Amino acid sequence: MKKTKIIATVWPATNTEDKLIELYNSWVNIIRFNFSHADYEWARKTADLIKRLNKEGKTNLSLLLDTKWPEIRSWSVENKITIKEWDNFKIYVDESKMEWETSIFCDYEHLIEDVSVWQDIIIDSWLLNTTVIEKKSDYVIVEAQNWAIIGSRRHINLPWVKLKLPGVTDRDIIDINFALDNDFDFIAASFVRNKAWIDDIRELFAKRDNKTIKLISKVENQEAIENIDDIIKYSDGIMVARWDLWVEVPIEKLSVYGREIVEKSKNLGKFVIIATHLLETMIDNPFPTRAETSDVFNSVQLEPDCLMLSWETAIGKYPIDAVKMMVKVAKESEKYIKYTHTDYNNDWLSERDIEKKLLIKSGIYTWEELKTEAMVILTKSWLLARLASAFRPNLKVFAFTNKESSVRTMNSLYGINPVYLPNWNSSNYIETMDQAIKYLIENNLIKKDSKVIAINDIQRNGKEIPIMEVINLKEYI
Repeated sequence: MKKTKIIATVWPATNTEDKLIELYNSWVNIIRFNFSHADYEWARKTADLIKRLNKEGKTNLSLLLDTKWPEIRSWSVENKITIKEWDNFKIYVDESKMEWETSIFCDYEHLIEDVSVWQDIIIDSWLLNTTVIEKKSDYVIVEAQNWAIIGSRRHINLPWVKLKLPGVTDRDIIDINFALDNDFDFIAASFVRNKAWIDDIRELFAKRDNKTIKLISKVENQEAIENIDDIIKYSDGIMVARWDLWVEVPIEKLSVYGREIVEKSKNLGKFVIIATHLLETMIDNPFPTRAETSDVFNSVQLEPDCLMLSWETAIGKYPIDAVKMMVKVAKESEKYIKYTHTDYNNDWLSERDIEKKLLIKSGIYTWEELKTEAMVILTKSWLLARLASAFRPNLKVFAFTNKESSVRTMNSLYGINPVYLPNWNSSNYIETMDQAIKYLIENNLIKKDSKVIAINDIQRNGKEIPIMEVINLKEYI
């Protein structure tokens, strides 16, 4: 039973009923919709299909909407432009003054004021690296650092520049409302740079009285690295989006930043995702490279909550094989993690939450001493499960809830196996726990002669009191 959760991006390679069921049976937990490419009609139909499969018990998949970011691009060209090493050419911000055969247009209107001489401008994700050598009123002159052929609508990155881009674009507002209207579970906000961007999205959530969708901030640039503590603090989850981050920061620092982001997220009890380039060659090939399997193995060693596949499952020729390969390597890597159950920060917890956290901590150490088989949690929200997951438990944790939305949220948490329990009796926790234990035994998830640690809230004088029990199933049944 793997602890690391898997996110798979859906698109033509995987948006059929058979493929979605196959993804789920291959241990995918969350389906990602990339709204840089998806259209609303297709996304609605696919989301409805997944919800139907969930309802029929064929899958248990959560839905993640990844927003289209406020990107900077070149414009369309009739013919591709060939640029040689050390060539000087112009990048314009005024289309009317373009010299089309020898220059590129950039749609970022603040380019000239924001860049400095000797600063790099990256075109098409390092396909072409250029250095600014002169600034004019309508363009900058850059020197090519390598040979390249540049086509239409290429990405332009300005490393180390604090861009004057909106935090939430008009398109983002439409995307977020689409997620709210269609019962998505997570929104991954692209190119979050600071707390103000998060505040803008939270304001949209408040207007729609959203209490279920969780906000994931994607870390993709240097400014986000500079503001990482606030971004983690005010987000529900974090995504280390390595595709754009590697363009924006020195490549030798990418792994350093990734490790720091994962550690800081775990310390604040926030779920964290490592994304992109994990099994890239499996887009076209049935087998990964040694470097890719090492990347997956080492990423799991950091103990993130989730790993994410992008083009591998969206347009790849071997989407199911890619998932199975990731799961195989992840499960092997988990065998070699040194589980220390490290404590984490209390700043985000209330006094009652800290009591619950200490019970979870005691339960984990009790498990280690008594060699119990599993931990069983009863939780209406995802809080108890989140507290348990943050310790990175090296035991099976089953989190039962009476809310389907909580099941889907807990699909993101490391080491947590969420279960929907429809016959929930809030006034009689013993009856509810009986049902949970019965479910685990009937589904061969625990042995009849084993012991489990049970964490629950009981009602006393109208207040919830957290408790921990050690249940010997031989005496319990």
